[in-house]
Amino acid sequence: MVKISTNNNYKSALTHPVFKVLSDASGKLNLETYIIGGFVRDFLLERGTPKDIDVVAVGSGIELAKQTSELLASHPKISIFKNFGTAMLKTDEMEIEFVGARKESYDRNSRKPAVENGTLEDDQNRRDFTINALALSLNPETFGDLVDPFNGLKDLKNKIIRTPLDPDITYSDDPLRMLRAIRFACQLEFEIEKESLAAIKRNKERIKIISFERITDELHKILLSKKPSIGFALLHKVELLDIILPELTALQGIDEIEGQRHKDNFWHTLEVVDNISTATDDLWLRWAALLHDIGKAPTKKFDKKAGWTFHGHEFVGSKMTYKLFKRLRMPLNEKMKFVQKMVLMSSRPIAISGEVTDSAVRRLVFDAGDHIDELMTLCEADITTKNPKKQKQYLNNFKKVRERIVEVEERDRIRNFQPPISGEEIMETFGLKPSREIGVLKEAIKEAILEGEIPNEYEAAKAFMLKRAEKMGLNKI
Repeated sequence: MVKISTNNNYKSALTHPVFKVLSDASGKLNLETYIIGGFVRDFLLERGTPKDIDVVAVGSGIELAKQTSELLASHPKISIFKNFGTAMLKTDEMEIEFVGARKESYDRNSRKPAVENGTLEDDQNRRDFTINALALSLNPETFGDLVDPFNGLKDLKNKIIRTPLDPDITYSDDPLRMLRAIRFACQLEFEIEKESLAAIKRNKERIKIISFERITDELHKILLSKKPSIGFALLHKVELLDIILPELTALQGIDEIEGQRHKDNFWHTLEVVDNISTATDDLWLRWAALLHDIGKAPTKKFDKKAGWTFHGHEFVGSKMTYKLFKRLRMPLNEKMKFVQKMVLMSSRPIAISGEVTDSAVRRLVFDAGDHIDELMTLCEADITTKNPKKQKQYLNNFKKVRERIVEVEERDRIRNFQPPISGEEIMETFGLKPSREIGVLKEAIKEAILEGEIPNEYEAAKAFMLKRAEKMGLNKI
């Protein structure tokens, strides 16, 4: 539940000693100075103490940063970005960014504005949302006064996302703001004002000038929110999702043939993502939940006997995951491989939950390796039935699988195991050079362990190897 501070003494936001130093620095330079944006918003929402502070000066933000550093006892080093007219300094507890108040104008083909010096009013006009245009004065004579030209405080109380100026201009100038609006609505559980939402839909094509890196950063933040479905449902409503993640929107809809229907896999997916978000903060596991069914759209078929089928959707989905990560400029490293593995294996625990045999559990643990717990968490989140009896049954089945995993793992040590007999030992035993026979023997030993024919022990594996080699016509030297 979002809280709004009822404390009208806004000076209570500025009790940290650094704010007195900032005020003294602005007084020495005779500069109008304000805290603006996220720090003020989050203070009013009682979201804890923000660590990032945006300071706007009517004049040179860089000079204000230098003066502040001189007055601070630690004299922190300043990072200056002359091209942007900004500076940054870090204290032990905070990161403070300084900028001069400015006016902006945009070229239609870029989100990088032409900038000129401006007033505080100009600077507030260029802000994305009314709730981010709130400012607290650091000037000695008005210290702690709230400057709120767009009724941002009212929008905070009413839980509304609204642009300060015409939303068509705001979103067309910088289309990333469309994603930011949806992200804030998702994180804060606010509503986007009706005209603003309509403007996002009208300007959706403008998102194509934004880099995939920027888009992905906003998607990450939506996925890491308490209830990601809010954000993805909004992205779908304004048709941005069609542009950004068409693999997801392809899942929407219910087809019916001869009275047989399948569930809407898009809305099912959003439920799964919400479910998993109650169990883990792992971004990549949440991505796995979002993508676990993307292979169902290209594999969907109707069979008169079997009804609707999605054969091989996990394999197809894992291949699609690589292409999606590459397109969105996400890391193609172990993180991508983890998501791929989760998508590929997303149905495995479901398939064995009816009859939990040791062999099936051993294979599951072997293939999942260190990620078996994450896989089980994903499968538990995949239960979206509204039938309480079925839900309880499925959860109990997965509980049994988890228990059997512990039992089998303790006994057989299967997780990430390497067969007890190496390829080198096989070559030495039978006087072989690298050849097909070595691979055949290693695979046979692995299968025998997974099937429970032999224990995961060296002597048993060696005895098995000698017998199998004899059948293959290999002689020990």
